[in-house]
Amino acid sequence: VQLQASGGGLVQAGDSLRLSCATPGSSFRDFALGWFRQAPGKEREIVAAISRSARTTFYSDPVKGRFAISRDNTKKLVYLQMDSLKPEDSAVYYCAGRRSEFWSRAESDYYYWGQGTLVTVSS
Repeated sequence: VQLQASGGGLVQAGDSLRLSCATPGSSFRDFALGWFRQAPGKEREIVAAISRSARTTFYSDPVKGRFAISRDNTKKLVYLQMDSLKPEDSAVYYCAGRRSEFWSRAESDYYYWGQGTLVTVSS
C-alpha cells in the first residue's frame, strides 16, 4: 500500500496549511491513519491520528487546538489542517496507516508510510 503525502511548503508564522495523504488503489476504509513529523535532529513524533470510522481522533499536546485531522473515505484522502503555525512546527510530515479501527500513538504500530512532505514555518 502506497501512501502519498502532499501540501507542504514554506509559510510564515501564523499562516495555515492543509496536508493531504492519498492512498490510491487501497482499501482506504480498512485503515486507521496518523500524521507524524520529524524535525532535523529530532525523533519522529506523532501529531494526530484518526480511527477507521472517524469516530475518534488524537492530537499531541503541541498541536492541540491548532491542527485538525479528517478523512474522506470516498476520495481516499486524509487531511491535516494546520492553523496558527509556529516555527517549531517545521518538520517533514508523514502520513501512516494501519489496518485497524483504532489509531495508535506508537510509530511501530503503523505498517504503511508515505514519503513525507516538508513544512517550513518562518518567524
